[in-house]
Amino acid sequence: MRPMLYTFRRCPYAMRARWAIQVAGVAVEKREVALRDKPAAMLAASPKGTVPVLVLPGGQVIDQSLDIMLWALAQRDPEQWLVPSSGTLADMLALIEACEREFKPHLDRYKYPSRYRSEWDAKAGTPAGQEHAFADGHFMATQQFLARLAQRLAAGPSLAGKTPALADFAIVPFVRQMARHDRARFEQAATPDLLRWMDSLLARADFESLMQKPDPAMRE
Repeated sequence: MRPMLYTFRRCPYAMRARWAIQVAGVAVEKREVALRDKPAAMLAASPKGTVPVLVLPGGQVIDQSLDIMLWALAQRDPEQWLVPSSGTLADMLALIEACEREFKPHLDRYKYPSRYRSEWDAKAGTPAGQEHAFADGHFMATQQFLARLAQRLAAGPSLAGKTPALADFAIVPFVRQMARHDRARFEQAATPDLLRWMDSLLARADFESLMQKPDPAMRE
């Protein structure tokens, strides 16, 4: 019996979990989840109701994407994602945590401002003006973390040295999400090193493979 992975193709958390599983060569069953109609089995395993969720044959549940990555790479790590060419695994985990703490909240508010109406500033004028000012402010706030990435990439081709490792694959799905929202604006703000890093990772054949639309038969 294989582990069961509940996933959603466009979710950056699910992307990075699938990426590690694919590179590790770990065999799992995948179920593409309709987020508006989440399967009862997934909710029973993980009441938080978000993907990814990995259910192991013995019943153990791993429902944090980074933990799924680490689980897969503990089975097999052919590209040495856990062994960066510069720094340590702890350094990479700290950078990933900073992404989730310092970057992702601003990314969400930049991309989905209407979800955060209670945080808008009424002094910005009309609702449309409030929304624009709110999103623009969070776009600017994302730049601090992106500058931190750019500083690392100015010193080498990857976030932890010469070759991509865990931090690169765990963070780039979120940078991709921002870039896809308004590519022209992203390119104006990003450094050439940051753009090269993102585009080179997203051009990998394994990323293209894990982003293929699932067979309808695999949906639940």
